[in-house]
Amino acid sequence: RTQFVTEVELEHVEEVYIEQAWLQYKVNDFVNFRTGLVLIPMGLINEYHEPTTFNGVERPMVDKYITPSTWREIGLGFTGDILPASLRYQAYLVNGFNGYDGEANFNGSSGFRGGRQKGIESYISSANFTGKVEYYGIRGLNVGLSGYFGKSQSMLYDGVAKDDDDAMRIADSSAIGISMLGLDARYQYQGLELRGQFYYAGLSNTDQYNEFTADLGGTPNDLGSAMMGYYAEAGYNVLRLFSNTDKKLVPFIRYSNYNTHAAVEDTYTKNKAYNRNVITTGLTFQLAKGAVLKTDMQFFSDGTDADTKYQFNAGFGVMF
Repeated sequence: RTQFVTEVELEHVEEVYIEQAWLQYKVNDFVNFRTGLVLIPMGLINEYHEPTTFNGVERPMVDKYITPSTWREIGLGFTGDILPASLRYQAYLVNGFNGYDGEANFNGSSGFRGGRQKGIESYISSANFTGKVEYYGIRGLNVGLSGYFGKSQSMLYDGVAKDDDDAMRIADSSAIGISMLGLDARYQYQGLELRGQFYYAGLSNTDQYNEFTADLGGTPNDLGSAMMGYYAEAGYNVLRLFSNTDKKLVPFIRYSNYNTHAAVEDTYTKNKAYNRNVITTGLTFQLAKGAVLKTDMQFFSDGTDADTKYQFNAGFGVMF
């Protein structure tokens, strides 16, 4: 009835991370209580981010800036399956993004990525809620609806009395409200593999946050009041056509768009360079369930007149 799950990951040659570490207790056949360092259940990649689980050397850019994979926080909640309805659910209360700790951790270019606490000396000034419901009742199809709601955290709330209006006003200026929704789908039929994701994040109090986190010259920060991103991907396991083997060779193509300035406050102007498109096409060769070779070409463009940029990637991944 009781489980402890942890994931240790070696990244970027020199970094070792604890990506998840949680204790789970089975209450009954439909409900499990979980607490610890949990993965935020937004979309596909954040929960299944190991290199053997997705095509391409790099994760989709949507999952870097809109939902900043790997996104994990300290929390507690419930998870389980409602088997008669073919539904799986997760619901947690977690610490939020670190939006301000003496300097701004959000901006228009990189979105939420700088605010991840990762369970490293995490602090909380207000609890955030995240949850996901998945339907898997059709063979080969999985559809998920996820959400994240709350406020970013700020060190300025530490030790402030609720009736200290001036201090509370300053602290409030260093935090933003976040309401994020996500929709994802995966479909597999014989050798065909399809997947896609869509995210929309609405942000509140960004005008005050931008003014409060202005640079030393007085230029305001440029965090948008909404972010949006999506991608669609198709691939086919060509080895299925020629032999009965556990190995897979998947040519694929993926189109992504992510815009960290989907909306801005009235006093700001959208930065067209933050509306970015990426086309990725390549090959994934799965040698075994836990080993993969990858290569791809990426084409980057944005809402400006800048020339398209190109990038070739090659890599391998191992999971055990």
